[in-house]
Amino acid sequence: MREPTVASLMTREVITADVECSFKELVRLLEDNKVSAVPVLDGGYPVGVVSEADLMPKEEFRGGTEDAPGVFAGRAAKHRWEQASGVIARDVMTSPVRSVPPGLAASAAARELAVAGVRRLFVMDSDGALVGVLSRRDLLKLFVRDDGELRTTIRDEIFGRVLWVDPNTIDVEVIDGVVTMRGRLERQSEVEIAEHLVRVLPGVVDVHNHLRCGWNDTTHTRQTEIFG
Repeated sequence: MREPTVASLMTREVITADVECSFKELVRLLEDNKVSAVPVLDGGYPVGVVSEADLMPKEEFRGGTEDAPGVFAGRAAKHRWEQASGVIARDVMTSPVRSVPPGLAASAAARELAVAGVRRLFVMDSDGALVGVLSRRDLLKLFVRDDGELRTTIRDEIFGRVLWVDPNTIDVEVIDGVVTMRGRLERQSEVEIAEHLVRVLPGVVDVHNHLRCGWNDTTHTRQTEIFG
């Protein structure tokens, strides 16, 4: 079963700004479109990002009139002070652009968002052209998947097509994304595989695995690994 990709979740219509866009135009773009950041394009290709945080130094340092950070100040503080005197997008943007390819798996994109500590990733094709934006909210849409749809997928796809088990012999209940499974499989390894496949299914919140087996083949396998 294939995991959803960035392309299937991203927002394709992206509000952008040119590198020569004025400071006030940037503020209007964010306000009018109710977004917190826009990619900055130069010749049609992303070269940076302007977020609300990039515009705040203008007030923080009173347009650059406040004293510059001291010699021992961190790079971030010095960068904010430089942004305070910026008048166009090129002056205040943050670069490089944090981007992902459209074919990246949703879980990998979620990991990238978490590690980078950002709210969004811009999606660029192999030529470097902007094709979309993926936000945390886009990824969270996976969890609004209908319970009935999840149940059907688990019964028909996981048990019926992957494990070759008659779906009618397995009781699958899904409530608010929490899956409860009851029934009997031939081997313990199948019980464990079933739980793994259900847990990684997009939209599943948790799994209560009450499946039983006729033969615990995992014990023999582990003994073989230990004793050779």
